[in-house]
This record gives sequence, structure tokens and C-alpha cells, in this order.
Amino acid sequence: GCKNVKVLDTRSKVDSETEQAIEHIKNANCVMFSGGDQSKITDKIGGTTIHNILTERYLNEEGFVIAGTSAGAMVMANEMIAGGSATESFIKGAVNMYKGLGLIPELVIDTHFIRRGRFGRQSEAVAKFPNLLGIGLAEDTGMIIKNGNDCTVIGSGMVIVFDGRTLTHNNEKILEEGTPMTMANLTVHVLSNSDEYDIRNRKVKVLPIEAPFI
Repeated sequence: GCKNVKVLDTRSKVDSETEQAIEHIKNANCVMFSGGDQSKITDKIGGTTIHNILTERYLNEEGFVIAGTSAGAMVMANEMIAGGSATESFIKGAVNMYKGLGLIPELVIDTHFIRRGRFGRQSEAVAKFPNLLGIGLAEDTGMIIKNGNDCTVIGSGMVIVFDGRTLTHNNEKILEEGTPMTMANLTVHVLSNSDEYDIRNRKVKVLPIEAPFI
């Protein structure tokens, strides 16, 4: 249904400062980040005029939409997962962190979460930043976030939420890299289509169903 679509080809910070790029970002109703390499997105857009315009419009302009898929979703965070091994789960050093665009600084976002088995690297990310929420997006699944707080799951898969504020034991800071980690009392939610999450209050709201028989 989109009638006026333009591709912003930003291959360097210089491209992000062109008059054409700035005008596109100023006038767009929605900006969509595609997949690829999330670190390249921040390297070429982070700190530029169009990054500042995106942030300003997102915070202050009702109805303006910023969207992303795969790497384009991960880059929305401030503490951004840049890579890491899924096979070395729960080993310190399995995740590489980088600075994202900081649009949703309360979250750490990972994608292809179920199919690529990324529980371990998201767990380590939350261990590094236990005040942040870890969000794992499965394929064909998204999360709509309004007012920087109110989340609704869409799609055919699941969203896994990691809440590290409930941790009673977390030895991430004292371990050497390559060492198995210990995390106690990590809160994990598995959400699906139409489920809601309140970032500020760390509350889940799901569709009412009858309790299963025990």
C-alpha cells in the first residue's frame, strides 16, 4: 500500500550528510532499516544529521514510524549485539557488543532467535547489562512499540523476553573469557501474537484464557 518509496543508499557518513538524504528523512512517514550488518548501519549513520533527525522525530512526532528487520531491528538498541557464537552458549565471550542507534535504549535486541539458537548470547548480553531487557525475535515475528514503552507482538512466531533485574547471582564481571557463566533467577517470558509487554513496569499482558486442568 506504500505509494511513494525511496531507497536511501548510505555507504558512508558523507552519504548520511547529503541534502537529499536529510530531506528524505525529514519528509518520510516511515523509515525502514533492512537486514545485513548492524555494525555497518551505526558506522555509516550513527552521530550524523539523519541519525539526529530520526531520534528527534521518533521522540516527539506522533505517527512517525521507524521499523527494521534482522540487523535493522537490532540496531534500534543502544547496547547492540554485533555478533557472537550461538554454539558456545552461556560461555563468557560468546557475544560481541557494539553501540547501536539508541532509539530504544531500554532494550537489547536479537533476531533469528529460535532458528539460530541465540539464547546463550542474549543471556550474556543481559548479564552484562542486567538493567536492560533482552528481546529475542523469532522469524516472521515482530514487536510493535508505541510511546517507547507499550509493546505488542505480531506474527506467527514468538518473542522471548529476558528480564535481568530479578537476578540473584550473576558472575559475568568476574569471569575470564571462555568460562561457563552462572545466572540465577533470570526471568524469561515467551510471548506470541497479540501478547503485550510494558517495558517501564516489566509487566506481561496476555489474552485471557481458562487455566489448564492439573
